[in-house]
Amino acid sequence: MNQIIKKSETINKLLSRYGVKFGIYKNGTFKEQLFPFDPIPRVIKHDEFLFLEKGLTQRVDALNCFLLDIYSNKQIVKDGIIPEEFIYSAKGFLPPCDGVVPPKKIYSHISGIDLVQSKDDNWYILEDNLRVPSGASYPMISRELQRRSAPDAFSSNSVIDNRNYADLLKEVMDYVNTGGINVILSPGRYNAAFFEHSYLAEMTGAVLTTGKDIVCENDNLYYIDYNGKKQRVGAVYRRISDEYLDPMTFNEESVIGIPHIFEAYKKGNVALLNAPGNGIADDKGIYYFVPKMIKYYLGEDAVLMNAPTYLPFYEEDMNYVLSNFDKLVIKDVAEAGGYGVIFGNSLTKEKKAEFIDLLKSQPRRFIAQEVIDFYDLDILDEKGNQVPRKADLRAFVLSNGKTKVWPSGLTRFSRDPDSFIVNSSQGGGFKDTWVLSR
Repeated sequence: MNQIIKKSETINKLLSRYGVKFGIYKNGTFKEQLFPFDPIPRVIKHDEFLFLEKGLTQRVDALNCFLLDIYSNKQIVKDGIIPEEFIYSAKGFLPPCDGVVPPKKIYSHISGIDLVQSKDDNWYILEDNLRVPSGASYPMISRELQRRSAPDAFSSNSVIDNRNYADLLKEVMDYVNTGGINVILSPGRYNAAFFEHSYLAEMTGAVLTTGKDIVCENDNLYYIDYNGKKQRVGAVYRRISDEYLDPMTFNEESVIGIPHIFEAYKKGNVALLNAPGNGIADDKGIYYFVPKMIKYYLGEDAVLMNAPTYLPFYEEDMNYVLSNFDKLVIKDVAEAGGYGVIFGNSLTKEKKAEFIDLLKSQPRRFIAQEVIDFYDLDILDEKGNQVPRKADLRAFVLSNGKTKVWPSGLTRFSRDPDSFIVNSSQGGGFKDTWVLSR
C-alpha cells in the first residue's frame, strides 16, 4: 500500500493524460474536470464481501422480479404491497413499456447499488441505480495504473483481481444478444461519462457509437461502419437516458436517440441494456418497498437493510418527519447525483417553513431518512496528510441468467470535511476498493 501512496502523484498525472475525467453539463455549460484519485484503498475482508455478495444478489434478483411484474400483471400492486399511486405517479414508470418483455426477461443487466457502512459496522443500502449506472471504469483503470506503478502491491496483500469486469459485461451482452454485434451507444463526447463509454467499448470489444451511426429498418437495428457497410446489431449497451432513446416513442425533440429503436426492441429483435422503464425500480419512493419486494418475490428476509426511511405519503410517517425534521435528510425522489438532498438542520426558520409547506402539498415527491453516521475513510489531503472523509461504495451487480457481484467497486469520498455528499458531480473523489481473497 505504501508503494501506491508514494506513486499517488504519478497515478493522477497518468489518469489526467488518459482523459480519465468527469464532465458536468449544467446551466448550458459543459465543464470537464479530473476525477481525483486517492491512493489509500478501501479494504473489504473476504467474509464481509461474501455477506455483501449475498445481499446484493438477493436485492437485484428481487428488483428484476419487480420490473417483470410491474410491466405485466402488477400482482404486487393487486396484493396491496405497493400502493398503485406509487407506480403510476412515478416519473420512471413508462407506459409504452407495459407488456414489453425484454430478451431472457432481464431488465437490469448492470445494477449500481450504493451502500454505506455505519460506525457500528452495519451496511445500509442508500440507492438502487438500475437505469444507466456509471463508474466501473474508474476502479478498472486506476487498478491498472497502480499495477504499473507498484506491481507487487496486490499479490502481497491477497487482493482479488478486478480485471474481469469487462469479461462479465461482455458475457451479459452476449447472453441477451438477439443476433448481431454488440454496441455501446453513447450520447457523445460531451456526456459526463464519455470516458467510460469509450473505455468499456475498448475493453469488451463492443463498437462505440452514437445514434447517427445506427438505423432501424424493418424492425431490425443496423450499425453503419466507416465504409458504409451495414451490420446487424443484437445488443445495445445504451448510455442514453430513457427519454432521449427514441424520439418516435419518448421525447420527440431528442437528437441523440435512434428513431424506431423501441419498435425493434418490442419485437424482440434487439436487446437494450438496461431495459427502458427501469426508472420505476430505482425511484426513491419505491426504494422504501424493496425489503417487502424481497419477501414477496423470493420468500426471504432482506440480508442488507435500507437506511431507516419514511414516506410522507403515509400520515404516520408524515407526522414523524414533521416532529423530527431537524435530524432527518429529505430527498426529492426525482433527483440524482447528490442534487435534491436537504438536511433538515441546515435550513433557516423561514426556509424550513417554506419547505414543510411544499412537503405537505407534494408528499409523494419526497422521502425522509435518518442520517447514518457512516465511516470516515482516510484520504491524502493537498499537503499529503491523512485526513478522514465520508465515503460510500457503489457495488456493480451483473445479471445474465445468474446474478454476479463484481469483486471490486467504486468508493467515492467527499473532499469537504463537513459534507456527507460524495458524488463526483458534487466535487468528490474516488479510491480503489480492495476485496481480499482470504
